Amino acid sequence: MSGSDPAAPEVHSPFAGERAPVSPRADLLAAAVLLAFGLAVLALSLRMPTFAEQSGTGLTAPGIVPGFHGTVIALLALVLGLRAVRRGALRGGAPGPARAPRRQDALRLSAAAALGTLYAGFLVGRLPFWLATALFVFAFTAGFEWPRGPAGRGRRLAEAAALGLGTGWAVQLVFEDLFLVRLP
Repeated sequence: MSGSDPAAPEVHSPFAGERAPVSPRADLLAAAVLLAFGLAVLALSLRMPTFAEQSGTGLTAPGIVPGFHGTVIALLALVLGLRAVRRGALRGGAPGPARAPRRQDALRLSAAAALGTLYAGFLVGRLPFWLATALFVFAFTAGFEWPRGPAGRGRRLAEAAALGLGTGWAVQLVFEDLFLVRLP
């Protein structure tokens, strides 16, 4: 890539097939933010009531799922931070060039935000939860895995449908039968 920092590692971009420079310092900064967020979620989940005084068990405490998510985010942030340090994030010198956001990146981000808003703001509560989840996962998967050419589109749609239905069923099963949470 012309004009790029030779010290910046090259990684494959899943979006356009190009290779884009990734700054280890950007990874380290992202890791710090994600670590703070994960630890904050974990701390707040530990402050939630356990309902032990009402014969509740540890598995029915409302802080279990957010605590799990906060823990996973914090652990993955540590992995990202360690990887960034190994790649030279703490070495002196000017940071490598950052890739300017492209229009396609902004469109993908907007599409993801629109699908999430449609799911949470419209589908959930108006449709059975399993169906709303299945439709969301199908639309998200089909939209972001759509091949450039017509070859393979039928297979991708079938995979997206199977993934959506499987996810809708699994989420319903896990939350209602395992966590005993009534879903809308």
